[in-house]
Amino acid sequence: MIIFCGRKSISKPLQPVLLICFFNALCIFYRLVSEDIAGAITNQFPYQIGILDIMMPNMDGFSLAKIILKVHPKFPILFLTAKNQKIDRLTGLKIGADDYIAKPCDPEELVLRIRNILKRTLPNTKTQIRIGQYHLDTEKLLLSHPSENIRLTIRELQLLLYLLRYNHKTIKRDDILDSLWEINDYFTGRSLDVFISRLRKYFQHDPEIKIQSLRGIGFEVDFPM
Repeated sequence: MIIFCGRKSISKPLQPVLLICFFNALCIFYRLVSEDIAGAITNQFPYQIGILDIMMPNMDGFSLAKIILKVHPKFPILFLTAKNQKIDRLTGLKIGADDYIAKPCDPEELVLRIRNILKRTLPNTKTQIRIGQYHLDTEKLLLSHPSENIRLTIRELQLLLYLLRYNHKTIKRDDILDSLWEINDYFTGRSLDVFISRLRKYFQHDPEIKIQSLRGIGFEVDFPM
């Protein structure tokens, strides 16, 4: 999933929701500076759906959608914007967008609309993930092992999905706090440590799963997939 928007305040509240509901790459671009950069991004698309704002500096969402669809004619696009005039909705749909939602929007409605689009374009889209000896159901917030079932909290699932996105890589503490907590201070740092400890406990039945702390840096995770 890729989001193009003009301001971070637009996408920040949606990131945790989208991370929970979609275990796809979530990549966000702010303030595209030129048509060449937009073209370079779209030429190597690993994404399954694009969420586009319309009011962006240097290039509006309609122009960006045309560039994307020129390279990837069947790429699913959803406009999420404050522009709610009939002419804007018709323009977006005529360009080839799959849906058009006016802000402010309900996150649950946004998730359902995205899922409906993905069902049409990616019939085999899964919400279930195998992690070593465990099975994760992101819709039910359920982590299952032959010996027990664990009902995750929203925050636990957010953190687990974030770690899974960076499997076998070094993950900075600051990046986790900025992405999930949006506040980086002593108290949120201690909260992160508590949630990391919980995840380690949940995965204790599989010795192949490792969540290693790197002093002064962050974490390194190893999830057999």
